[in-house]
Formats: sequence, C-alpha cells, structure tokens
Amino acid sequence: MLWSDPKNQPPKFLRDMQEMLRRGGIVLGVAMVLLMLVVGAR
Repeated sequence: MLWSDPKNQPPKFLRDMQEMLRRGGIVLGVAMVLLMLVVGAR
C-alpha cells in the first residue's frame, strides 16, 4: 500500500444508500412483526 492510495471507503452516495437500505430493512422488519401480531390477534 502506498501512502498516496485512497482510503478503502465507498463514495458518499453509496454510503448514504446503504444507510437508507439498512433503515428500510429495520422498518420493514418491525412492520412485519406488527402485522403478524395483528393477524394473530384475530
């Protein structure tokens, strides 16, 4: 590795997209759990 090599980091828009997908996955998981509870309660 040379000192002039760029850091091993994806560009900002890719990091933002990863963060958005991670949040979306958490929201989707919570929504699925809530849906199962509602369907199970009937």
